Amino acid sequence: MRIPYSFITLLFPAILVAQVFAHPENNEAFLQTEVAEIHITVSPNHLNTLLGDSLFSNHHFPGVFRYESSSFSDTIQNVGFRVRGNTSRNAKKKGFKISFNEYTAGLKFKGLEKMNLIGQHNDPSLLRYWSSLYLLNRYGLVASRTSFVKLFINGDYRGIYLNVEHIDDEFLQKRFIDDDDGNLYKASWGADLNYWGTNQNNYSGVYELKTNKDSNDYGAFISFLDSLNNLSDDDFPCYMERNFEVNHYLKTLAAEIIIGHWDGHAYNKNNFYLYRQPSNGKFVFIEYDLDNTFGIDWFGIDWANRDLNEWHETNRPLVERLLEIPYYKDVFNAHLDTILTDLDTSNWYSILESKQNLIKSAVQSDTYYRKDYGFQYSDFLDALDNNYGAHVKKGVAEYLGDRITSGLSQVDWIGTLEPPCDELPIEPERKIIKIVDFIGRETHFRTDIPLIIMYDDGTVEKVMVWGS
Repeated sequence: MRIPYSFITLLFPAILVAQVFAHPENNEAFLQTEVAEIHITVSPNHLNTLLGDSLFSNHHFPGVFRYESSSFSDTIQNVGFRVRGNTSRNAKKKGFKISFNEYTAGLKFKGLEKMNLIGQHNDPSLLRYWSSLYLLNRYGLVASRTSFVKLFINGDYRGIYLNVEHIDDEFLQKRFIDDDDGNLYKASWGADLNYWGTNQNNYSGVYELKTNKDSNDYGAFISFLDSLNNLSDDDFPCYMERNFEVNHYLKTLAAEIIIGHWDGHAYNKNNFYLYRQPSNGKFVFIEYDLDNTFGIDWFGIDWANRDLNEWHETNRPLVERLLEIPYYKDVFNAHLDTILTDLDTSNWYSILESKQNLIKSAVQSDTYYRKDYGFQYSDFLDALDNNYGAHVKKGVAEYLGDRITSGLSQVDWIGTLEPPCDELPIEPERKIIKIVDFIGRETHFRTDIPLIIMYDDGTVEKVMVWGS
């Protein structure tokens, strides 16, 4: 059932008052209108070992980092340098990690302690990871900043890379203002969020504690999983409202499904973080590793047309228990509807073309681009609209166009349900008499700009939705 946006404020008040997290501005480490250069110098012997015997070791080798852009240059001595990733370590175009604080405690580059350089060896467009994070940020979700860079190692051009902001304590400081010293858990494959007993050793291999390592405290995390799996249906909603950013997750889940991120939690029980905010004890779900999206497929599944409400795998208690509650399923479908409609009416194709034009000269001279799957420069130019080989079933734009069309026909929400927990904020019945933007122009309800809503009882509400 399709419902006009003007009803969202009345039917789902929790959407409007949900937690809005900060998203830092792009700085000189994340340039958006040019492709900067990163130069790494390491000893030849160290480089041979790094790419050979130490390929899977996570050992950092000392090197010199130099960053060059049209208006900025910086050199940092004695940084750590290593290969990063999981299966991508076997690729010819490997990913790399630069750790500025590996040998000098507290050393940073433009507020970053670490830098992730993603090779994207299986994506002929080189735009899927960037597009995924761009959309998460567009809709106000917690997400890494990105930029494209050219990587040189000992003077040799190793190709164009996506620079993805590392999720660590620095990341938290920029998004959870004055609330950044909680426990951050990184979830790897097998992270289905089932309860595996009270022994934290059962969890540490799949959910790695990335902050507050000295305390090594999994107590609140295990308690959350116990309640997530074992609380009664009656007690479950209010517990989740007290201990989990539910609306943020339902919006994140909607975005995860729309971009076809099958290598995340909902389908492949993989690739996410959970951060527990000290101020209120609530966990926040954060996406990462978004390269297998927008039609990349290894399972023979049509991700562009898969049913949005049956998209997830079974044995995912977080997804299943939330979506079993009619109100939360409605909120989830409201997010699906809003994102899909926004995309359908936006200029997303021109945004993709603009980014493609930005990086095409760097791709043309990237000899590593073709080493894993035989990609040619012409494949890059065609990658928005055409498939490539067995695992790239659709071009990026082709996938998104199909996902929007099929998705809008799959949205299924009632929009008249009462919240399942009396702790959800419910506003008194009132009628909207006028909506204006922040410079006073009258408008309809929108999801892309801040609004001022005026009600018949004389109250006025400033609405900051979808990351505005």
